[in-house]
Amino acid sequence: QVQLVESGGGLVQAGGSLRLSCAASGSTDSINVIGWYRQAPGKQRELVATINSIGSTNYADSVKGRFTISRDKSRDNAKNTVYLQMNSLKPEDTAVYYCNALQPRAWGNYAYWGQGTQVTVSS
Repeated sequence: QVQLVESGGGLVQAGGSLRLSCAASGSTDSINVIGWYRQAPGKQRELVATINSIGSTNYADSVKGRFTISRDKSRDNAKNTVYLQMNSLKPEDTAVYYCNALQPRAWGNYAYWGQGTQVTVSS
Protein backbone atom coordinates (compact mmCIF):
# COMPACT_ATOMS: atom_id res chain seq x y z
CA GLN A 1 0.00 0.00 0.00
CA VAL A 2 1.12 3.53 -0.82
CA GLN A 3 -0.37 6.76 0.49
CA LEU A 4 0.08 10.05 -1.38
CA VAL A 5 -0.60 13.49 0.08
CA GLU A 6 -0.27 16.59 -2.09
CA SER A 7 0.25 20.16 -0.95
CA GLY A 8 1.33 23.50 -2.34
CA GLY A 9 -1.52 24.46 -4.64
CA GLY A 10 -3.09 27.91 -4.65
CA LEU A 11 -3.88 31.04 -6.61
CA VAL A 12 -1.13 32.78 -8.55
CA GLN A 13 -0.95 35.40 -11.28
CA ALA A 14 0.19 34.52 -14.77
CA GLY A 15 3.97 34.46 -14.93
CA GLY A 16 4.27 33.43 -11.31
CA SER A 17 5.55 30.25 -9.71
CA LEU A 18 4.31 27.53 -7.40
CA ARG A 19 5.89 24.39 -5.98
CA LEU A 20 3.76 21.32 -5.42
CA SER A 21 4.80 18.56 -3.02
CA CYS A 22 3.68 14.96 -2.87
CA ALA A 23 4.57 13.05 0.29
CA ALA A 24 4.55 9.31 -0.32
CA SER A 25 4.41 6.81 2.53
CA GLY A 26 3.94 3.09 2.92
CA SER A 27 5.61 0.67 0.50
CA THR A 28 7.45 3.44 -1.33
CA ASP A 29 10.51 1.33 -2.15
CA SER A 30 8.37 -0.63 -4.61
CA ILE A 31 7.31 2.44 -6.61
CA ASN A 32 8.89 2.45 -10.06
CA VAL A 33 7.39 5.68 -11.43
CA ILE A 34 5.92 8.66 -9.59
CA GLY A 35 4.67 11.91 -10.97
CA TRP A 36 1.96 14.46 -11.58
CA TYR A 37 -1.22 14.57 -13.63
CA ARG A 38 -3.73 17.36 -13.93
CA GLN A 39 -7.38 17.73 -14.80
CA ALA A 40 -9.00 20.97 -15.87
CA PRO A 41 -12.80 21.42 -15.78
CA GLY A 42 -14.45 19.60 -18.65
CA LYS A 43 -11.21 17.97 -19.75
CA GLN A 44 -9.59 14.58 -19.34
CA ARG A 45 -6.85 13.99 -16.84
CA GLU A 46 -3.45 14.42 -18.51
CA LEU A 47 0.14 13.65 -17.69
CA VAL A 48 2.27 16.58 -16.56
CA ALA A 49 5.58 15.03 -15.49
CA THR A 50 6.98 11.78 -14.15
CA ILE A 51 10.24 10.57 -12.64
CA ASN A 52 11.31 6.95 -12.39
CA SER A 53 13.41 5.00 -9.91
CA ILE A 54 16.68 5.90 -11.63
CA GLY A 55 15.81 9.59 -11.92
CA SER A 56 14.79 9.74 -15.57
CA THR A 57 12.12 12.36 -16.19
CA ASN A 58 9.32 12.79 -18.70
CA TYR A 59 7.32 15.97 -19.37
CA ALA A 60 4.26 16.93 -21.34
CA ASP A 61 5.20 19.18 -24.26
CA SER A 62 3.02 21.94 -22.83
CA VAL A 63 5.16 22.25 -19.68
CA LYS A 64 8.66 21.54 -20.99
CA GLY A 65 11.07 24.29 -20.03
CA ARG A 66 8.67 25.67 -17.39
CA PHE A 67 8.08 22.80 -14.94
CA THR A 68 10.67 20.68 -13.17
CA ILE A 69 10.02 17.43 -11.32
CA SER A 70 12.38 16.20 -8.63
CA ARG A 71 12.45 13.53 -5.97
CA ASP A 72 13.77 13.51 -2.41
CA LYS A 73 14.22 10.08 -0.92
CA SER A 74 15.30 9.39 2.65
CA ARG A 75 17.99 6.81 3.24
CA ASP A 76 15.60 4.32 4.84
CA ASN A 77 12.84 4.97 2.27
CA ALA A 78 10.52 6.02 5.08
CA LYS A 79 10.06 9.40 3.44
CA ASN A 80 9.72 9.87 -0.26
CA THR A 81 8.68 13.28 -1.54
CA VAL A 82 8.20 14.39 -5.12
CA TYR A 83 8.18 18.05 -6.07
CA LEU A 84 6.84 19.89 -9.08
CA GLN A 85 8.38 23.33 -9.51
CA MET A 86 6.12 25.32 -11.80
CA ASN A 87 7.47 28.55 -13.29
CA SER A 88 6.07 30.95 -15.87
CA LEU A 89 2.57 29.77 -15.09
CA LYS A 90 -0.18 30.38 -17.62
CA PRO A 91 -3.98 30.50 -17.18
CA GLU A 92 -4.18 27.24 -19.12
CA ASP A 93 -2.21 25.56 -16.32
CA THR A 94 -5.26 25.97 -14.10
CA ALA A 95 -6.37 22.50 -12.97
CA VAL A 96 -6.50 20.07 -10.10
CA TYR A 97 -3.07 18.47 -9.87
CA TYR A 98 -2.86 14.84 -8.76
CA CYS A 99 0.13 12.87 -7.58
CA ASN A 100 0.39 9.40 -9.09
CA ALA A 101 2.58 6.43 -8.18
CA LEU A 102 2.95 3.17 -10.11
CA GLN A 103 3.71 -0.06 -8.28
CA PRO A 104 4.57 -3.16 -10.31
CA ARG A 105 2.34 -6.22 -10.00
CA ALA A 106 2.45 -9.57 -11.76
CA TRP A 107 -0.13 -8.36 -14.33
CA GLY A 108 1.20 -4.84 -14.82
CA ASN A 109 1.31 -1.61 -12.80
CA TYR A 110 -1.09 -0.62 -10.04
CA ALA A 111 -1.77 3.13 -9.86
CA TYR A 112 -2.12 5.05 -6.60
CA TRP A 113 -3.56 8.57 -6.60
CA GLY A 114 -3.50 11.44 -4.16
CA GLN A 115 -6.55 13.56 -3.36
CA GLY A 116 -5.46 16.42 -5.62
CA THR A 117 -4.53 20.05 -5.07
CA GLN A 118 -6.05 23.01 -6.91
CA VAL A 119 -3.84 25.33 -8.93
CA THR A 120 -5.46 28.48 -10.28
CA VAL A 121 -3.58 30.90 -12.52
CA SER A 122 -5.22 34.26 -13.08
CA SER A 123 -4.59 36.36 -16.17
